[in-house]
Amino acid sequence: MFPCCNRYGGTQVEVILLKKVGHLGNLGEKVSVRAGYGRNYLIPSGFAVPATAANLESFEARRAELERAAMESLAAAVSRQERLESLTVKVARKAGDEGKLFGSVGTQDIAVAVQEMGIALERQEVRLPEGPFRATGEYEVTLHLHADIDATIRLQVIPEK
Repeated sequence: MFPCCNRYGGTQVEVILLKKVGHLGNLGEKVSVRAGYGRNYLIPSGFAVPATAANLESFEARRAELERAAMESLAAAVSRQERLESLTVKVARKAGDEGKLFGSVGTQDIAVAVQEMGIALERQEVRLPEGPFRATGEYEVTLHLHADIDATIRLQVIPEK
């Protein structure tokens, strides 16, 4: 066991959020997080900066710019959600007689199929909590477009002819 941490606690650091982070806080909030989470994920990813006096002052100077960027990002996500909600995506794969696929349909396959329909979608936005699909059929897939916006599409996995 490390001397700085115990099983239930650990060291905490305060950070200022530069973007909305799910289950943590909104833009501009000063939150306390575990040191490793802040140091290894939030700060390098651009989600937060350490809560120092200089960073607080710098953030307040940039607040309007960051809020405008957040609103634009939210508006873009809402626009994409409206386009995606009524979408049915078909993916063809080789399958056996009983409908079992030779392989699977995962996040990359779904993202590519949506991109081919002319809508921007990243692989990281596709959520498959139960893993990739391994049989033909119709499925509902959740897309996480923004911290506040999710969309659901219908996925049809059909056998190749």
